[in-house]
Amino acid sequence: MIRAVLDACVLYPPVLRGLLLGADLAGLYRAQWSDRIIEEWLRATRKLGPAAEAAARLEAALIARAHPSAHLPAAPQIEARLILPDENDRHVLAVAIAGSSDAIITLNAADFPRGLLAGEGVARRDPDGFLWEIFSHHPDTMGAIVDEVHARAESMAGAAVSKKALLKRAGCPRLAKAMGL
Repeated sequence: MIRAVLDACVLYPPVLRGLLLGADLAGLYRAQWSDRIIEEWLRATRKLGPAAEAAARLEAALIARAHPSAHLPAAPQIEARLILPDENDRHVLAVAIAGSSDAIITLNAADFPRGLLAGEGVARRDPDGFLWEIFSHHPDTMGAIVDEVHARAESMAGAAVSKKALLKRAGCPRLAKAMGL
């Protein structure tokens, strides 16, 4: 089973987070993260105000309970030897190495050069391509996850939301196309 560290940037958007965590709960891959990655996500919510940060902290606690095997400890000894374009991202790669992860799921391609990651046995994957690949092997299960995330988005919006538009706004146009949307 593929093990993938989720970078904070893919945890921040609720739809993308729902798709990735839903696929993990369905056993389609194994999500991984560290406390620092979760804290980065939570800090990003501060710009939305105290209520948003409090809601995110509650959600993070629920996620931790639902995904107990996803937590990886920090790996400062590995982090100290790594060189990346943004030194603030070294902890993500260090956790991936320590957790024997196959990939890092991120939107930050420039901060995780494929060559550097490959030298550590880790691939960089964009969330759309990753979810598209999962869908191609498990269309029914992934389709049900998309339906659940879509229903939650409609409930939160209090109105109909186009599934295609939802996936495209979440940065998943390939997944939307593969689903025939």
